[in-house]
Amino acid sequence: MQQLHWTPTLRAAVAAALLLAGASASNAASQAPVAAEHGMVVSAQHLATKVGVDVLKRGGNAVDAAVAVGYALAVVYPAAGNLGGGGFMTVQLADGRKTFLDFREKAPLAATANMYLDKDGNVIKGLSTNGHLAVGVPGTVSGMEYAREKYGTMKRDQLIAPSIQLAEKGFALEQGDVDMLRTSTNDFKKDAVSGAIFLNKGEPFAVGQKLVQKDLAKTLRAVSAKGVDGFYKGWVGQAIVASSQAGKGIITQADLDQYKTRELAPVECDYRGYRVVSAPPPSSGGVIICEMLNILEGYPLKDLGFRSAEAVHYQIEAMRHAYVDRNSYLGDPDFVKNPLDRLLDKGYAEKIRAAIDPKKAGVSKDIKPGVAPHEGSNTTHYSITDQQGNAVSVTYTLNDWFGAKVTADKTGVLLNNEMDDFTSKIGVPNMYGLVQGEANAIAPGKRPLSSMSPTIVSKDGKPVFVVGTPGGSRIITAVLHTILNVVDYGMNVQEAVDAPRFHQQWLPDVTNVETFAISPDTRKILTDMGHNLGVPQPANHLAAIIVGAPSLGGKPVGANRFYGANDPRRNTGLAAGY
Repeated sequence: MQQLHWTPTLRAAVAAALLLAGASASNAASQAPVAAEHGMVVSAQHLATKVGVDVLKRGGNAVDAAVAVGYALAVVYPAAGNLGGGGFMTVQLADGRKTFLDFREKAPLAATANMYLDKDGNVIKGLSTNGHLAVGVPGTVSGMEYAREKYGTMKRDQLIAPSIQLAEKGFALEQGDVDMLRTSTNDFKKDAVSGAIFLNKGEPFAVGQKLVQKDLAKTLRAVSAKGVDGFYKGWVGQAIVASSQAGKGIITQADLDQYKTRELAPVECDYRGYRVVSAPPPSSGGVIICEMLNILEGYPLKDLGFRSAEAVHYQIEAMRHAYVDRNSYLGDPDFVKNPLDRLLDKGYAEKIRAAIDPKKAGVSKDIKPGVAPHEGSNTTHYSITDQQGNAVSVTYTLNDWFGAKVTADKTGVLLNNEMDDFTSKIGVPNMYGLVQGEANAIAPGKRPLSSMSPTIVSKDGKPVFVVGTPGGSRIITAVLHTILNVVDYGMNVQEAVDAPRFHQQWLPDVTNVETFAISPDTRKILTDMGHNLGVPQPANHLAAIIVGAPSLGGKPVGANRFYGANDPRRNTGLAAGY
């Protein structure tokens, strides 16, 4: 008898199918969440998770652990963990303070609005996604150091030491690591510097072989010794600039010198008695999650039932309407006025509900900016909680897997292709199919609009749910689903992460549906209503923690206060605590 090979996708699909077959929240098909007494770390790579747990064990707080995990993922999860990219950190501290750190990449000072267009004004394919011209000024090291200095408790060298060791001595590759590296074999063969690191004598690595990154270890040592100056100045900064120039990029020392992390107020909203704290512009994530939650709060989702045709219809339409606003109005707050008061207003959500036909799918081309009521990423995520009551939610990225597929010579630093997140040309989709507007046009020093949505949900002022995911434009809807799953449908944290998802982003006018997300008869009802249901998108990788019990308002298991869930859709991650 042939043995069944349990791939992560199959495991998730079976769990989801059983969940949909009517398993109750207390007796569902998902594995039990990982439980711990003192703290929890969930990340997309098991070695990075262990680095974070070790920091918590040594007395560090959640921010210390977040910084250590950020540096570790740069070594063990090179597809998205990074020093050469950027991201966001949402923090809720034990004393109730909430903040948001924006270390998103910036357009170089020599960038222009039409830099990816030919003489006829058409987008040149690949120019904003591959090679040195696609690279934005990196923000990760600035962000990690800002967080550590202002909110951490441990010294820099203590937090970076595990990453230096993993880079210097190497680590044995497991199947998930090898699968990820193999996605870019052909790209590594085109870039000699990347190929020397991420290929084994010109061929893909195999399971059990070691990935050693001596150059990256040297860069991490420079950061350990000198902080941000060890990356943005000195030999590392010079090497990044030299690589950019050699590869026909436009990053200069002036770009590196002027990079600063921004601290902003997070976006906040209320949903059925919970406080949602998430990412403000230049992320669209928090605004659009809150806009969708405001719309959906007017529908009795629990009574309609999980994945009933009516509940799914309202969720798709909330997504469709919210993404019109995302793609039309939002951008870097230093460059555009974001209409947050309007988009977050419960009255505005009421107007959108009034425009949603309960029996019929909306038509995206007829729902657009200027027409009432709308007048006027690959990535990685990790979630951390500590015993003091601090919660940290971090999403950071190179944009696509392995970014621009180029490495800065002598540094071991893979570079991002974040410039593709700008609007290269109004009306022309980017790599995630997003059709965006003038608010997100390229300008020197501007940060591109993002979908990253590191989110913390609290009750009575205390964090109860920490969540986020990679996945480009699908980040926002994946986080939305997970919030609905725990708040409306009473799922425990692992069930909420496992449950299959669907995604609608206004244009193209198709709703992508994961396998087993809806039953065949529900699919027929929705199709008859006019919904265009498409194939699944590539898997997200949610990392989530519930504080207090396995489910919101549930009972704790023994002395355990923290319950973590790693998404089974990719087989590299780990939820662990102590």
